[in-house]
Amino acid sequence: MTTARTPRTSAPARTGRRFGGAHVAVLGLALALGACNAGERIANIGKAPDLSPIDNPTQTEGYKPVSMPMPPVRTDSRAPNSLWKAGARAFFDDQRAKQVGDILTVKVTINDRAQINNRTNRSRTNSEKIGLDGFFGVENQLGKVLAEPIDPGSLVDLGSSTSNVGQGGVQRTEAVAISIAAVVTQILPNGNLVINGRQEMRVNYEVREILVAGVVRPEDIAGDNSIPHDKIAEARIAYGGRGQISDVQQPRYGTQVMDILLPF
Repeated sequence: MTTARTPRTSAPARTGRRFGGAHVAVLGLALALGACNAGERIANIGKAPDLSPIDNPTQTEGYKPVSMPMPPVRTDSRAPNSLWKAGARAFFDDQRAKQVGDILTVKVTINDRAQINNRTNRSRTNSEKIGLDGFFGVENQLGKVLAEPIDPGSLVDLGSSTSNVGQGGVQRTEAVAISIAAVVTQILPNGNLVINGRQEMRVNYEVREILVAGVVRPEDIAGDNSIPHDKIAEARIAYGGRGQISDVQQPRYGTQVMDILLPF
């Protein structure tokens, strides 16, 4: 009996010691890394940050080749003693975006202001009276049916009053002025171009994102290969960010869940 109890008592004790040791090791490693980082920051007090060396970007860690939509390969045919180039829209070469893979600049300039004030005031009063002074003597029998004494001249007296006041206002001001390069990703059968552009900029721990997409007519593209946003059909424009600052500005997940679930 003693031999049977000894393994059951000692085995959990050894397991607990191993588990606690692993936690201590992890904690010690974390403290060591934090100390190294703190020591490095202290050593660089008063020094300007070092610049990264110039290196081959294709050999950096995490590099991936870019895959973009490309136009089909076209062989130019030239006529003898002719300056005309096959496929050109004009006598001189047009530098505006016209085929898949070309790049154009989208100029987003939004300066909208809207102000709306609505006020509603409604009131209604109703009053109705019904009397039965004489009806073949039946009015004299009402006292026998009803417990309380009644006046035949004032049998029913109804009145109602309703009042409703409503007021609402909207005031909105938006101002955005940005430029972003977009890529032609598709040519529709009618010749219109589908464009898509995305730009990311990171400052410290915050990333700013700009997204532009839509359909444009080649005729609306200016000579400097740019197009205003109001010339884009089915325009989709997004300007926002993600990072520590954006995360602090958002309510916590628990608060958002409670806002959805609570009916108040």
